[in-house]
Amino acid sequence: MYRFVAMVIALALAACDAPTRSGSPYDFVRGYPTETAAQKAQDDADFQRAVSAYRFWYPTVSMEGIFNGNRQVGLADGQAMGIASTGPRQVGFTLNSDTPYGSAAIDLAAGPMVIELPPGPFIGLVNDHNQGWVMDLGLPGPDAGRGGRHLVLPPGYRGNVPAGYYVGRSPTLKAMMAVRAMPVGGDLDRAMSALREVKVYALNGPRTPLAIVDTSKNKMDSTSLLWEDNIQYWEVLARIVDAEPSLEAWRPQYGELAALGIQKGKPFAPDARLKAILERAAKAGRDQMLVSAFASTRPDRIAWPDRRWEWVGLIGDNADFRTPGGVDLEARDRWFAQAIVTSPAMFRRNAGAGSLYWLAARDRSGAYLDGGKSYRLTVPMPVPGKLFWSVTVYDSQTRSQVQTDQDKAALRSLFELKDVAAAGSGAVTLFFGPTAPAGSEGRWIKTAPGRGWFAYFRIYGPEGPAFDGTWKPGDFEEVK
Repeated sequence: MYRFVAMVIALALAACDAPTRSGSPYDFVRGYPTETAAQKAQDDADFQRAVSAYRFWYPTVSMEGIFNGNRQVGLADGQAMGIASTGPRQVGFTLNSDTPYGSAAIDLAAGPMVIELPPGPFIGLVNDHNQGWVMDLGLPGPDAGRGGRHLVLPPGYRGNVPAGYYVGRSPTLKAMMAVRAMPVGGDLDRAMSALREVKVYALNGPRTPLAIVDTSKNKMDSTSLLWEDNIQYWEVLARIVDAEPSLEAWRPQYGELAALGIQKGKPFAPDARLKAILERAAKAGRDQMLVSAFASTRPDRIAWPDRRWEWVGLIGDNADFRTPGGVDLEARDRWFAQAIVTSPAMFRRNAGAGSLYWLAARDRSGAYLDGGKSYRLTVPMPVPGKLFWSVTVYDSQTRSQVQTDQDKAALRSLFELKDVAAAGSGAVTLFFGPTAPAGSEGRWIKTAPGRGWFAYFRIYGPEGPAFDGTWKPGDFEEVK
C-alpha cells in the first residue's frame, strides 16, 4: 500500500516537472517558461511590436522620403521650393501629371513661416512631418482661391500672432507645403508661371522668399522605397524621433519604439538579434499594408456593386482617420501604402469636394491588371466634373507612374482627350497594354510586361452623378 502511494506521489511530482502547453506556443514548467520558451516569446514580442510600429510610423518615414528626394536634387530644407510638371521620371507615390506641383520642406526651427498665395485656382496644403494635416491652401482653404497670407506656427509657439493671416499650427519642426496650380483650359505654361508667384518666407526677418527651382526634367525619387523593407527604415525613423518634439498623444507609440531601441536622446544600436527581427518586421509590415491597399475585403471599399472600382480613401471628410470607434487603421494603412499627404478635402464624398479618386487594380473578371496584357476602358461622356478628369497608370511595386519608353502614364481630359471631352456625349474607349492599338495610339498608355499595374480615375470638381451612381466608368476589359 505504502509502495503504491509513493509511486502515485512520484508520478504526480514528475507531472509537475513536465512541460505544460495547453495550446500555447511556449513551454512552461511549474508556471515558469523554459529558457527556449523565454527566448522565443521575447523574439515574438519584439517582432509583433515592430510590425505594429512599422505600420504606425510609415507616414512619417514616407514624408522623410519626400524631403530626401528634394534634397537629392539640391532643394535644401527651408531654402528652396521645387516646381514641376511631373511625369514618370518623378518617382512618388501616386503622383500625377494632371497639374504641376510646387513643394517645399518648411523648417520652423527658427520661427513661423509665411506662405503667400496670389489669387487663382490653387489647391494646396501643409502637412507636418508625420503627414498630419495642418492647414489647407487655395480653393479648399480659408482663402477659397482669393489669395492671401498663410502663417505656419512651430510647435509650442507662444509669440505674437499678427492679424491678417490664416493660421495653422504644426506639431513638428519640419513640415511640407505642397500646392498645385490648375492648368485651366490646358494651359500648362500659365499654371507653371502661377507657381512661381507663390512666396514662402520667414515671418521674422528680411522676408526673402525661398528660391524657386524647376525640377520638371529631373529624375527624382521622393519615396521611402529604398528604406521600407530593411534596417534603413528604422535608422531613418530613429533620426526623426530624435530631431522632432515628442507628441503627448503618441506616448504609447513612443513606448513601443523604446522597447525596440529607438528613443529620443539615445543612440539606436540594435544587436544582431534585434536587427534581424526589425528587418523581418519591415518586410512583413510593408506587405501587410500593401494587402490593405490592393486586396482589402472591406465592403465599404466598393464604389459601385457592379464594378471593380474602389474608393482609395475609406473614410470621408477626415484627415486623421478617426471614427467614433477609434482610429481606422485599415483605412490609414491603405492610404499611406499608395499615396501621400492628407487633408479633409481629399476624402470628401460630395459635390463640394475638390477632387475624388477611384482605384482599379483588377479587370472585369477579377484578375489583377497585368503589364503584359492589353485592356480597354470605356468612359461614358460627359464625365461629371466641373474642371477636368484623368486616368493615370501606376506600377504596383513602386506605386508610382509606370515607366516605359512612351514616357507617359496618363490620359487627361485637358490634354490627350481634349477633343473627346469637348464633344460631351456618347463614350470614349481608352487602351492600356504593351502594344499600341492601331488607330487609337493617342488614347493609349503603354505598360511593361512582367509588371503589375493599377489605375486611378480622378475627377476635379466632381458633381452629383459621380457620387449617386447615375454615372460610372466601365471596368478594364482584356483585349485578346
